[in-house]
Amino acid sequence: MNWLLAHMALFSVFASRLAAATAIPNPGASWDWQLSAPLDLSVKADILDIDPDSAPLSRIARLKRRGVYLVCYVSIGTWENWRKDKNAFPSVVLGKAYGEWPDERFLDIRRLDILLPVMRARFARCKNLGFAAVEADNMDAYDNDSGFPLTARDTLRYVRALARMAHEMGLAMAQKNVPDLSGQLVHVLDFAITESCIQDGWCAKMAPWRKAGRPILDAEYVERPLNLKRACRDAARFGLSLIVKTRDLTRWRKTCPR
Repeated sequence: MNWLLAHMALFSVFASRLAAATAIPNPGASWDWQLSAPLDLSVKADILDIDPDSAPLSRIARLKRRGVYLVCYVSIGTWENWRKDKNAFPSVVLGKAYGEWPDERFLDIRRLDILLPVMRARFARCKNLGFAAVEADNMDAYDNDSGFPLTARDTLRYVRALARMAHEMGLAMAQKNVPDLSGQLVHVLDFAITESCIQDGWCAKMAPWRKAGRPILDAEYVERPLNLKRACRDAARFGLSLIVKTRDLTRWRKTCPR
């Protein structure tokens, strides 16, 4: 009986992931990423990645009616001092400030006992608001001066636990950057979001996602040198859905001509 229950539970998780994965737009779908005001939620895009604190429920419902695939921004690797749940993070899991973002501090992602319940509540809120997927940001804490001796192995353990949780809720979940982990995460997550892979020269490391036929949503930044025509050629070569944004991720956007 225990064997049967265990296999039924495993099938349930697999079925949840399959349901989330099959709803994902096809590679090449258009997208936008708006995390700071001013927002333009009337933008024409197949996929829209927004902060759940930025848009009222009525606007989210309107986007769903338009058929927009909604991605919910959640930082899984940093504490943000402006979030309503900021007090849910005890000081023991708070590390160093995150460089250019002094209002954020890295999290000790080894402490699953503390972080998973907080992230479960965040994911559930995304689901209840009507989002289809989660952008799990700051997966690369292990590759920064976090204040903790974090490793890629710690990241994989944490992300796998979060992915199980998301899929149980019927949510898809994106790999965010961490290109060196693509080969391991393509079997766990559902699509990928990258920043400046053209400008920094690592788009080829996202090849497992292209081979799997899953979307790779890439943002390059206007504040850095970028030849748009050449970038669009690179995007086609690497299978990216490319947008050019400002670093503050407002409504401003450039895309490749179609």
